[in-house]
Amino acid sequence: MSRLFLVYAKQWWKEYLQLRESHCNRLVKIFAQDECANNWFVCSYVFPLCAGRLLEAPRLAARFVSLISYEKTQNISVGKGDSGELWASMHTFLARKRGDCENHAILLCSLLLGFGLDAYVCVGCKGKGQPHTWVMTISPDGVITFWESTTGNRYQHHNIKPDTSVLVPPKTLHPYRTIGCVFRNDSFYANIQPSDAVEMCDFNLLDESRWKAMPHEAILSVSNSVLGWQSLRLMSPTLDPQLISADLELQLQALVTEHRREQGLSADWDGHLAYLLSPALAAYELERCTGSLAGDEEFQHAIRRAVPEGHTFKGFPIQFTHRNARKIFAYSLKAEKCQEVANCRGDQVKLALRVNVYVYAENVCAVWIMYACTYRSVL
Repeated sequence: MSRLFLVYAKQWWKEYLQLRESHCNRLVKIFAQDECANNWFVCSYVFPLCAGRLLEAPRLAARFVSLISYEKTQNISVGKGDSGELWASMHTFLARKRGDCENHAILLCSLLLGFGLDAYVCVGCKGKGQPHTWVMTISPDGVITFWESTTGNRYQHHNIKPDTSVLVPPKTLHPYRTIGCVFRNDSFYANIQPSDAVEMCDFNLLDESRWKAMPHEAILSVSNSVLGWQSLRLMSPTLDPQLISADLELQLQALVTEHRREQGLSADWDGHLAYLLSPALAAYELERCTGSLAGDEEFQHAIRRAVPEGHTFKGFPIQFTHRNARKIFAYSLKAEKCQEVANCRGDQVKLALRVNVYVYAENVCAVWIMYACTYRSVL
C-alpha cells in the first residue's frame, strides 16, 4: 500500500471526525488486516466476481455464500497490547470454507457486483450493539435491499424521515441497528447523517450532506489488482449429489436402527414412503434460494394417500452444511420432534428417512434430511 494513500487516508479521517463529535463512535472501517498480518484498504477486498455457469442468479449466489460455515474470527494482536480484526483473504476463506461475517459479506458483494447489481458492503452493528457486516443493493429506482450473507435472508429497507411525525413506527424486520460506512471495489462512503440508526438513514450515497465519500482517484490508486484477486475463479463441484445422498442415507439408517435396538425397538424401513419425502426437501431448498415455497401442497397430498387409514404420520426435516453422519444424528436427536420419530412406539410402526444433498460451487453443500414414521396408536 502506498505511503501517499496512507497520508491521505489519515487526513480524510481527521476531516470526518471534525464534522461531528459523535463520529468517533461510529464504525467506519478504512483498513483491515489479513491472515498474513498485511494491512489493506477495505475496498481492496471487493471485486466483481463472475461465477460463470456455477451460480446462475443473485439469489443462488446468496444461498451459496450462506452455506459456507460461519466462524467468529478471534482478534489478532497488533502490538502494544492492542488487538484488531482479522479479515481473511478470499482465497483463504474459500479454502477453509468457513469465516466471519466480513468474509461472507465480501464474497456476496463481489458476486452481486458480478451479476451487475449496485452492491455495497455495509459496516455497522446488530440489535445488541454487536459489530456486524452485511450487504446492500440499490435498485435503479432507489429501492434499498439488505442481504444477510450468513443466512441468505433479504430485507427491504424503509427509512423514517426525521422531519415527519410517525404515530406508529414501522416494525423493523432486519436485525441491523446502526451503520457507519459502505464500500465496494471503487467506492467508499462514511455516514455523516445526524443519526447512524439504520431506520433513520437515507441511502442516497451521492448526497454529500449525508455521506462523505473518498475520491474515486484515491481508491483506484490502491485498487484490488494489488491483491491479485481479479483472476480468482470459483471451483466447479466435483461431488456427485446422488451418490453422497444415498451413502449418507444408508449411514443414518444404520444409526437410527442401532439407536432403536438399544431401546429394545425394531426398525422396519419403508422405502416408498422415503421416496415420497424427497419433494418436500426439494421444496425447502427452493424456498431457501427464492424465498417462496413451492411443491409443498403436492407433498401433503402424496403423504395423505400413502398413510393407511387410522395411522399417524410424523416427519422432522433438518438441514446441515456437512456430511458427518454421527454428528448429524447426534444433533438431530436434540430436537424433540426428531426424538418422537426415532423413538416411535405403536402398532405397525414404519420408518422412513430421506437425504437430499444439493452441491454448489467449491463443493459447498446443503444437506437436507427428513426423519419420518407412520404408526397406529395403541393407546
